[in-house]
Amino acid sequence: MVEKTSENPGETIGLLEVKPADGNGTMAEVGVSQTELVGSRGDSGRKLPQYIAALSATLGALAAGSMLGWSSPVVYKIVQPNSTDYNFPVTEAQGDWVSSLINLGAAAVCFPIGLIMDAIGRKKTMLFLVVPFTLGWLLITFATNVGMLMVGRFITGVAGGAFCVTAPAYTSEIAQDSIRGTLGSYFQLMITIGILFAYAVGSYTSVLAFNILCTIIPIIFGIIFFFMPESPNYLVVKGQNDAAREALIKLRGSGYDVDTELNGLKLKAEESRNNQVSFRSAITKKSALKAIFICYALMLFQQLSGINAVIFNSSAIFASAGASISSAISSIIIGVIQVVATFISSLVVDKLGRRILLLLSALVMCLCSTALGVFFFLQDQHGADSSIVQSMSWLPLLSLSLFIIAFSLGFGPIPWMMAGDLCMIDIKAFVGSTAGTLNWLLSFTVTSTFNSLNFAIGSGQVFWLFAGIMVIGFIFIFFIVPETKGKSIAEIQLMLGEEPQQRNVEINKK
Repeated sequence: MVEKTSENPGETIGLLEVKPADGNGTMAEVGVSQTELVGSRGDSGRKLPQYIAALSATLGALAAGSMLGWSSPVVYKIVQPNSTDYNFPVTEAQGDWVSSLINLGAAAVCFPIGLIMDAIGRKKTMLFLVVPFTLGWLLITFATNVGMLMVGRFITGVAGGAFCVTAPAYTSEIAQDSIRGTLGSYFQLMITIGILFAYAVGSYTSVLAFNILCTIIPIIFGIIFFFMPESPNYLVVKGQNDAAREALIKLRGSGYDVDTELNGLKLKAEESRNNQVSFRSAITKKSALKAIFICYALMLFQQLSGINAVIFNSSAIFASAGASISSAISSIIIGVIQVVATFISSLVVDKLGRRILLLLSALVMCLCSTALGVFFFLQDQHGADSSIVQSMSWLPLLSLSLFIIAFSLGFGPIPWMMAGDLCMIDIKAFVGSTAGTLNWLLSFTVTSTFNSLNFAIGSGQVFWLFAGIMVIGFIFIFFIVPETKGKSIAEIQLMLGEEPQQRNVEINKK
């Protein structure tokens, strides 16, 4: 009997993008396919409670998105020589650190948060995250020196990074198969809405007022999410079957046959315990090594595409470009485009396939980075007031808009999906969490060095560097990355080089 894995798309962070869980979160679908376990129930059960629970969980994503977008309007303001938003000066170098420290916080928490949510539950973990989120924003709001501001950003990074792991897992585990993809897309969508909120509100309010609004968001999340049920899958794993049944009734309605689904969850939990394999042997197989290589490489290309440099510094980019549209309006337009493109991506990723979207994304981002490089190179050579530069003032907005669309369609969400697509359940959590850590560390490197690179080699050359990396990414995807759309986990393992005889033995054992 062949395993079946989820084909649901994951979520991405503008700069950040989020991991999908398999059929029912962290539990293996060993020996019994998802269709066999739940297919007989059809599409019955109430959907509204599931939508409410998922939207409640994604309020944490809104908080994370506002954290990510905060640096674009705020850092640009506070590094100005005449800034009065804080009672202390902030240099451009310090501003780079203020922007980038959330990445270090998120990288630090990515791996341990998986252990924590498996120990105390998805719901309790997310409710607990309200504390560091609120504390971080209070430090940012009432900072009396740069160090206090940096500590606040680091702590909010910890909370935001943790949400990027816990909320998608919770959403995937509470949803029925027929709407799991839709609910799963809400997280990335709310991330982009949070970024847009930061661009729009942060640009037209004082830094103090904006910080207070950002502080309120996680508190509202905590109040609403307190009344949501725990993941039934987690409760079954912990042997709390009665509590799991109550959670399913809350999520599906009293008229739903919860016992059938509950028995399926119990069967999968039992089979998972009975089919334990050595982690070392699982992770050193040829197919596993190739899957890990692909997952890590896609994270590398995602961040070295320059996306976080674009998102975090969009206000400064448009201001330095001298575009006729104000930098605040330009950033808001970018945010709107990102929201729309992310929504479209959630609709087409399972229709067009992963490879074609990745290839298209890499190609368009390469062309846009090249165009931006040309613009800034000419600006450096001829001056911002030259006729040739003035005649191209529309180019930054167009290029960055197309860049964001291309990223949101492909390189934003899909690298986070690949661990779920390519990896067997016994290494999926490890690969997903370590890939997330790598992603945040790379994000920190790019955002903290962007301005320094601009100064060292020129802004035009920096974007040409990003374009060159995308050329390499395009070649890598074309020759190395397999198409996983519509493929079972067994078929994917064969595509990754696993011997058919080995796969048959494993399947027969299951």
